[in-house]
This record gives sequence, C-alpha cells and structure tokens, in this order.
Amino acid sequence: MLSADFVIATAVGYVGLLFVLAYLGDRRARSNKKSFLHSPAVYTLSISVYCTSWTFYGAVGNAARSGLEFLTIYLGPTLVFVGWWFLLRRLVRISHNQRITSVADLLSSRFGKSSRLAVLITCIAVIGIAPYIALQLKAVTSSIQAVAGSSEFGQGSLKGIDDVGLAFGVAAGMALFTILFGTRHVDAKEQHHGVVAAIAFEAVVKLAALLAVGIFVVFVGGGFENIFSRAAEAGITVDSENTFDARWLTTMALSVAAIVCLPRQFQVTVVENSNENYLKVASWAFPAYMLLMSLFILPIAVFGLTTMPAGSNPDMFALTLPMAFGQDALALFAFIGGFSSATSMIILESIALSIMVSNHIVMPLVLRFSSAGTGDGQGVTSMVLMARRFSIVLILSLGFFYFFFTRDSNALAPIGLISFTAIAQFFPAVIAALFWREASLKAATAAIAAGFVFWVWCSFLPSFESVSPHVAWLLQHGPWGISWLRPEAMFGLDGMDQLAHAAFWSLSVNILILTVGSLLTSQSALERIQASVFVDVFRRGQVTRGNFVLGSATANDLYFVAERVLGERRAAAVFAAEAYDAGVDPDMLEPSQDFIGRLERELAGSIGAASAHVMLSKVVSGSDVSLEEMMQMADETQQVIEYSQQLEKTSAELRSTAQQLEDANAQLRELDSQKDEFLSQVSHEVRTPMTSIRSFSEILLETGDLPDGQRRHFVSTIHQESLRLTKLLDEILDLSALERGERSWENLPVDPEAALDRALTVCEALLRQRGVVLRRGQRAAPSIVEGDADRLCQVFINVISNAIKYNDSDTPVLAVTSSIRAGKYIVEIADNGPGIARQERKLIFEKFSRGQRAVGDQSGAGLGLAISRQIVTRMNGSLDLVQGSLPGACFRIRLALRR
Repeated sequence: MLSADFVIATAVGYVGLLFVLAYLGDRRARSNKKSFLHSPAVYTLSISVYCTSWTFYGAVGNAARSGLEFLTIYLGPTLVFVGWWFLLRRLVRISHNQRITSVADLLSSRFGKSSRLAVLITCIAVIGIAPYIALQLKAVTSSIQAVAGSSEFGQGSLKGIDDVGLAFGVAAGMALFTILFGTRHVDAKEQHHGVVAAIAFEAVVKLAALLAVGIFVVFVGGGFENIFSRAAEAGITVDSENTFDARWLTTMALSVAAIVCLPRQFQVTVVENSNENYLKVASWAFPAYMLLMSLFILPIAVFGLTTMPAGSNPDMFALTLPMAFGQDALALFAFIGGFSSATSMIILESIALSIMVSNHIVMPLVLRFSSAGTGDGQGVTSMVLMARRFSIVLILSLGFFYFFFTRDSNALAPIGLISFTAIAQFFPAVIAALFWREASLKAATAAIAAGFVFWVWCSFLPSFESVSPHVAWLLQHGPWGISWLRPEAMFGLDGMDQLAHAAFWSLSVNILILTVGSLLTSQSALERIQASVFVDVFRRGQVTRGNFVLGSATANDLYFVAERVLGERRAAAVFAAEAYDAGVDPDMLEPSQDFIGRLERELAGSIGAASAHVMLSKVVSGSDVSLEEMMQMADETQQVIEYSQQLEKTSAELRSTAQQLEDANAQLRELDSQKDEFLSQVSHEVRTPMTSIRSFSEILLETGDLPDGQRRHFVSTIHQESLRLTKLLDEILDLSALERGERSWENLPVDPEAALDRALTVCEALLRQRGVVLRRGQRAAPSIVEGDADRLCQVFINVISNAIKYNDSDTPVLAVTSSIRAGKYIVEIADNGPGIARQERKLIFEKFSRGQRAVGDQSGAGLGLAISRQIVTRMNGSLDLVQGSLPGACFRIRLALRR
C-alpha cells in the first residue's frame, strides 16, 4: 500500500517538474522561433486539455453507470474538428485579424465592442466554470484517498487534514503555478509557450497512464472477450436500452458547444494558435487522441464491476484496480495521469478566465475612474497584471467553495455537465456572430442573460439539493408552492432527464430570444461595421479598418496611451514601424485612420476590444464630430466598399462568362471547319466510284452492239465499284457510331492470342497472293483481356492487311510478335515496306488519311486505322505507331490484362 506522504511527495515533485518544463519551454520558444514548441503536434496536444479528470476518472464511472453515454463527450468535439473548415478556421482567422483574446472578447467585438456584453459573458463564465474546477479538486482529493488508502488517510503529513484541507492545498498550489507562469506578460494575445509546453507534456503523461491501466486490465482479465464474458456471467451488462435517448443527444450537443466556448478551449484552440494550418493536423490528430483515451474506458469499467467489492467507487477504478492486484507502481502512475488531467485544466482555465476578468471588468472600471492622459506610463500594465493575478485567486476560490458545498456528490460526470450547460449559452450567439449579419447586440445580450437565468434555476440550483433543505423543498414544491415552476419540471414538463430538461429550456429560450430579438431590433453603426468584418472575413480584398475619424489627436497623444498599456518598448516599436512604413522620422509621424485602427487592435490584444475602443475614443474624439456622426460616416464608407466589392465580383463573373462564350465560339468554328473538311473528303471518296458507275452504265445503255466479253467487263466494274461504295458508307456509319457511343458495347473476357491467330488465318490468302513472308516472333503466354473478340480480330486484320498491301519491297516481310509486360498484353505488327513519312505520322489515325505512298491498286478510303483506334479505345487499350525492328511501319496494340 502506498503511503499518503509518498503520494503527496510525488505530486509535489511532479508539479516541480512542470515548473521546470514551463520555464525552459518559455525560454526556448522566445529564443528560437522555429522550435518544436511552435509545431502543430504541440498545438494539438495542448488542445487535449479538453480531456480532464472527468475523462480520466469520470468516464470510467459514467461507463459503469450508463454504458456508452460517455462517448458523447468525444463525439461532439470530433464533429467540430473534422469540420474545422466551416467553424474553427473562421474563428481563428477572425481572432488573428481582430487580435481576439477570449470568447467574451469575440462576442463583444462582433456586437459593437460592447463592454456590457463582455461583462455579462465573463460573469457567466466565472460562475459556470466553478463546478468544473470543483470537479477537478474532488478528483484529486478522491484519487489521493484511493491511492493512499482511506485507513491511512489523516496519518503522516496529512494528519489533521481532511479532504477539504487537501483540496484547499491543491487549489493554492495551482494558483501559485498559474500566477507565476500565466501572468508574466500583459499581452493576452501573446502565446503562453511555457504553459503550453507543460500542458502538452501533461497530455502525453495522462494518455500513457490511461493506456497502461487499460493494457494491464486486458492482460489480467484474459483479453477483451473474456472480460465481457465474465461480466455477462456475473449478470453485469452494459446499459444499452437508454443509450440513444434525449440525454445522449443533449450531452453530444453540449460537447459541441463546449469544445468551442469553454474559455480554456477557446484559449488553446484560437488564441494560442500561431498558424492557421495547424488546424489541418489537429482535425485528425485530436480525434485520434480522444479515441486512444477512450479505448479502454469500457473494459476498465466492466472489469472493475466484475472484480471489485460491491460499493466500490467506479470513478476510481483506474486507480483501485491496479492496487487490488498489488501493482502499486502502476497505481502511482495512474494517479499522476489523473493529477495531470486535473492540473492542466485548472491552470489553463484560470489563465483564460483571469484575462476575461481583467480585460472586461477591471479595465472598464479603471477607464471610467481615470483619465487617459494621466499616469506614469506603467500604471495600466501593472494594474492589468495585478487584476489577472487577483482573478486567478478568485476563480480558484469559487471552485473551492463549490467543492466545499457539494463534496458529498458521488459522481464526477454530472458536475461537469452543469458547467457544459452554462457555457453552451454562448454558442448560439457565437454562431450568429460568425454567420448572421443581422444579429443584434440587444438580442444577443437578452438571449444569453435569459439562458443563464434558466440555467441557474434548472441546473445550478438543484446541485445544492443535498446540502440545503430549502433547495430540496424548492425542488419538491416550487417557489411559493407553484408546482409548474419547479426547477426540474418547468411549465409542467415532468419526467424528463434533468440534464436534457435544463438544456432544453435554457437553450430554447436563448435561441428564441436571439432570433426574434434580432429581427425586431436595429443595429448601431458600429455593429453593422463589425458584422460585415466578421461575416465577410474570407472575402477577397477585405481590409480591416479603424472605426475612428481622425480628430485632433496627435502622435504624442496616441503614443502616451499606447505606452500606458503596452509598455515603453512595445509602444515605441509600434510607432517606429508605422513611421518606417510612412517613410518619415518618428517625431514627424502624422497618425492616419489606418494606423489608429492597427493601434486599437494592438491595445485589444492586451485589454480587450471594448476597453481598447473606449480608451482610444477618449483621445481621438477631440474634434467637433460626434461619435454617432463618425460611426455614420464609417458605416456609409463601409457600404460603399461593400457595393464596390459586389461590382467587382459581378464584373469578374461577366469577364468569366465572356471568356466562356469566346471559347465556345472558337470550338464551334473548329467543329464547322471539321464538318466542311469531312463533307469534302466524303464527297471526293463517293464521287470516284459513282463516276465509274455512271460512265459504264451510259456506255451499256447507248451502245447496243458491244461484244459479250467487253459487256461483262463493264458490268463487273460497275459491281465492284458498287461494293466499294457500300463498304465506304458502312465504314463511315461504323466510325460515326463508335465516336458518338451510339453502338452498344460490352467488354467480355477475351483470349487475344486466339483473336490474333484467327486474323492471321484470314489474311493467309492475301499473304500468298502478295508473296509476303510471315515471320512469327515471340508469342505471349495464355492470357485474358476485356474486350470484344470479333472487334479485336477486326483490328488485327486491318493492321495486318495494311502491312501487306502497302509493302512494295522486293522481298516483303511481315513480323508479328506478342508479349506481356507490366500487366499489359502487347502485340506488335511490323513490315519492311516504305514506312510512313515523319510528317504523316500524326495524321495516320485521322479519317480519310491514307498517306502519299498509298497509290496504285491499294484500295481503301483511309478509315480503317481511325476505326481500329476507336475500337481499341473502347476496350480501354491503345493503338500506336512505334519504332519497330523492321525498316517499315510498326503498329503496337496494348490492352490491359483482366484481373
């Protein structure tokens, strides 16, 4: 049995290791921009902070209680990352353009840079995440109790310390770590490379630990099949009857919203993203990571139910199973894995929430009660850092207090789902912000607030039922005895799963108010501008401009404001870069509207979009033009830009259409020319036999005393020319049908060697007649190709007969070989005739092309090779003129072997 002192010492040592990793990672990332810390692998591992102790411990417990329901927590994020092109890519692009620092900053910036909306979202996030942090504290204390053994708990260094004291110690340690490495820089947009490196390391540790436990369980359990067989014999089955019910769909929908809107997920996925292309790797690597994490969840749960004593906590099976088999080292490794899951979530969530609190609550108060033109130049920077550190303590304190009041809860998963439901209230507004131009600030604010109220009533309040008799009475009877207002049966909707009930009412009200409210309310000028910037983020040529009209502000005024927020070094760098681009000395810089816009985004990276806008407004709006007038002018300018972009798009479409018409006309002219040439060739070929037929017919009609021999000769000539004319017309029709695909065609298994032998037999008489020597070369082994046997024989006969007819050598030779090479059946037919002139080789397969050497008694219209090539093409082969072994022509027929 592991001692409590040893477990605590191991945890402290592990946190110390994280300190070292964070420190070294921060230094390496800043000194080397091409470090592996800037790689998509580290980025993907940091996203895996989604897998908290809820996954490590709670998923096993959830599988033991509810079967496959635990999978829904991973299916939702998988859908979002697989479809990264539609949502995440847009989020990251907007974040980079607008220097967004949090989900509150995103919605605030989109809806007119509203400070009130940012404050509302921040407050909801802080309250909504408290149960999630409490879940991590509960997991850590429970795991220490499980590993050290409840009988020894309270001994050694833990003497006098209960689980509450232990949770307080863990929260304090995490607060210290987060303050040291999460608030070192004031620029919230700047990546926290040290923390991300530590989070990536923790991702590897928790994955390795859970896989180790899973492999161990499968090993001692005798394999997957044996584990489930023994469980079935013991009467333990996976609950599958209620798997695909309302709760299943609700949990999956909440996980979709959580992977986008949870502050820590938004921080690592969007804010910490330094390269948009990293999403391509994360789109498959992160789902693969979750698959590995969940691979052994069900076997561990089933094996634990089978082997552990009745009443054992299934949430702790990943720890207690190795201990039950005397594997203390594996149990300690599993404890470190679970500890990593909890600490990574607490650290990153605290950083993300502290940035939201400082930017959207503290800074607006500072701006309200101070002047932009006073201070020593470092006051705002120090105040922002101090606010973030205080926020971290506040956030962890809220999580600790929630743990204190609800520590008697038996299961981990329901606690996490309470937070998921709260954060899901942001999701409809996020989708509307990205895709709906008409969504308004008033509607979004009212929708989120109403959804939050329903969440508090239906989900948050019932979690205190076990610690408060008043809450228990309220759940039983409703406020003032009004039963249809009971938190778990709103408006008489009773009998529904509690989670599905809370999500249904809060999100339904949220979406309804957002939709109807946006249709009934109008947007301000700044809202319309920001809506265009967000919705049209991928539009070509879009330029993000400042929303200010330059008044009396000078470069010195703006520099003083920038120095207060960014610090002297960064402010000087920003102004020096602008002066360099403008080609002037920094002292002579005249701030332009574009520069003020860029300066606003720089400030937004440190204090949020709303606070940056308010701060610059105090300096810039020194002219006689009112803010509303400036927004109106900017709105009109934006409309002109949009109209111009639409005209540009329309002009591009017209140019594309005109080009297509020009190409179509050129193609028609080419086809018309080919038609004329074809008709001319056909007319020429038809005229010759028709002239002979007419001439001899006239002689026979007009001359009555012709000798019998001469009369038979004329009749024979008329008959031969008629046959030639008929053959010509048949070939034209055949070629036309092949080219148009009008003739039915079916490729069947064919023996090409048999077709070749058959063609040689048919041509044997012609060979004898012309005195051509047939030289049979190497022949292919028996093989099968896809084609038409008769048509293939027709091709062979055409090529062989051409080689015989056009061979004028004194000792004519015809060589025929066949072979199989690279999965192809190849036949080569060569002769030692005059060959084909180089300039005619490209035309030899054209219709009516016979070549200049086709003279004398060589009949034919020049369609044979054109028809043969069409036939071979229909059999997925090729017919080519190649260099052969004899001095004349050589034709190669290539067909694919049947597989």
